[in-house]
Amino acid sequence: MYCRNCRQEVPEQAVICVACGCSPIAGTMYCQHCAAETEPSAEVCLNCGVKLAKPLPEGAKSKLAAGLLGIFLGGWGIHRFYLGYIGIGIAQIFVTLITVGFGAIWGFIEGILILTGSINQDAKGRPLVD
Repeated sequence: MYCRNCRQEVPEQAVICVACGCSPIAGTMYCQHCAAETEPSAEVCLNCGVKLAKPLPEGAKSKLAAGLLGIFLGGWGIHRFYLGYIGIGIAQIFVTLITVGFGAIWGFIEGILILTGSINQDAKGRPLVD
């Protein structure tokens, strides 16, 4: 694998390129598979045909993490806190306490909605990533 920022070869599981200090997929100048130059907006490498890795948006939240938090800890609003919806998270805590735990169904259903894509963005409007 090659760093998309500086074209240096990096291990497959590298999180940081030791040559430039960036995430290997943070750049848009080179193909991660063959190190050929690429256009910043390209979806695939014209040299080798591989799909180009795209950097994650800053602060991106995981759809899987949010969904599982909703299913297992939804009654406490943990998934809503994770997504930045502080007010709704607090409301879910109160509903769960007042209903002696039955409010957890709310969080469970939201967890399923997150995993199926019906809830697909965080409090700042950023899309959830797979």
